[in-house]
Amino acid sequence: MQRVTGLLLGMCVLLGGVGITSAQEMSGGVVPPPKVLVIQREFVKPGKAGMVHEKAESAFVQAMAKAKWPSHYLAVTSLSGRSRVLFLTPYDSFEAWEKDAKAVEKNAALSAALDHAYLADGELLSDTDQTVATYSEEFSLRPNVDIAHMRYFEVSLFHVKPGHRKDWAEIVKMVKAAYEKIPDAHWATYEEAYGQFEGTTYLVFSALKSASEIDHSFTEEKDFLAAMGEDGMKRLSELESEGMGPSQTNLFAFSPSMSYAPEDWVKADPEFWKAKMPMAAAAKKPMEKPAQ
Repeated sequence: MQRVTGLLLGMCVLLGGVGITSAQEMSGGVVPPPKVLVIQREFVKPGKAGMVHEKAESAFVQAMAKAKWPSHYLAVTSLSGRSRVLFLTPYDSFEAWEKDAKAVEKNAALSAALDHAYLADGELLSDTDQTVATYSEEFSLRPNVDIAHMRYFEVSLFHVKPGHRKDWAEIVKMVKAAYEKIPDAHWATYEEAYGQFEGTTYLVFSALKSASEIDHSFTEEKDFLAAMGEDGMKRLSELESEGMGPSQTNLFAFSPSMSYAPEDWVKADPEFWKAKMPMAAAAKKPMEKPAQ
């Protein structure tokens, strides 16, 4: 979606707040973002998305539901860009991530079921990768959200040129100051710790209850411009040109049938989470082995 400047492509769509919650607090109600976020991307072959992929993913759901696994994840499907699904698994720490992986390895029945599911799922995919990111409170604004009632994520990707972290910090400081005057502006920022991106990369998550919020965001651009002022916009453009590489924003829809949603989410909004789930309880892939 086009916004005020190239850099603000993602920053200007901040309605609804981020809806990723911690492993211990992934429940109904408003909660803070997790400290560590594991993001698995699955790129689906042409003609293999939709119900075909959902059916394959249901094997993970059923395996983990049967094991009553305590870790949960959220699946979101792409509505722009390449056909792909993001599986977002929150952890309180890297240690918690490691403990989850070791626990899966020790559970023979669950490991066997997951291995079988991976074989079927792999036939539908053209590529996969995994990123691990850490939460940045400094670069976030009012990030807490009632995730059970959200339906979309806008995920913005920002690349910072080498030696320009201070420029990025100044950019976010200016943008936050402007959006603090707009009550419904929310987002959470993560910095890539391990993964496929080169250099310093930030991911900004914005959650939406409905697509109507995207329409509404266009009307708030004038409020943002007024808050920034002419001099502020000039400085913002200079910082973007000097310190930032390419950026992009994509839209994703929550997929209840491919998510391992906590019971609290299901209770909070059963019409969305329970009615569309392949089982009464949901589940997905646990984390892979910790990044080396």
